[in-house]
Amino acid sequence: MGRRDYAILLLLAKLGLRADEVATLTLDDIDWRASEILVRAKGRQRARMPIPPDVGAAIVAYLRSGRPKSSCRRLFVRTLAPHIGFASGCAITMIAKAALDRVGIERCAHRGAHIFRHSLATELLRSGATLSEIGQLLRHENHDTTRIYAKVDIDALRTLSLPWPGGVQ
Repeated sequence: MGRRDYAILLLLAKLGLRADEVATLTLDDIDWRASEILVRAKGRQRARMPIPPDVGAAIVAYLRSGRPKSSCRRLFVRTLAPHIGFASGCAITMIAKAALDRVGIERCAHRGAHIFRHSLATELLRSGATLSEIGQLLRHENHDTTRIYAKVDIDALRTLSLPWPGGVQ
């Protein structure tokens, strides 16, 4: 996997960015001093998000020795000429699907870039984050949208269950 794709996958997995949000990032969106990235979210909203150290390191590695020389201000550009930014999030989704194929994940409900966002939300929920906190990170305007990620965790429920009266025969 190349440096560009690795940095893209980390943005999807660690920050829960949408494919379109990654595709539209520009070089000017990164504030290295503050370790923040400006994300253009749904509905013309903008959000400043912290850049985790591993994500920052991956972006730096891509910029220093993976990104082709280009006058394009988009953070991620095509590897083949012309070296321009992606037209939409479709290219990001294809990068995510290719990564899933490489590790043998073929059948899942959220195939593509969104599986990383969904996995982040599920892991945060299992780690004790509230739906409100998760919704804030994922930049959901409506709390009902965040509830989609509150799937039943059977293993977690088993630890809470009481023994059946009379036991299992």
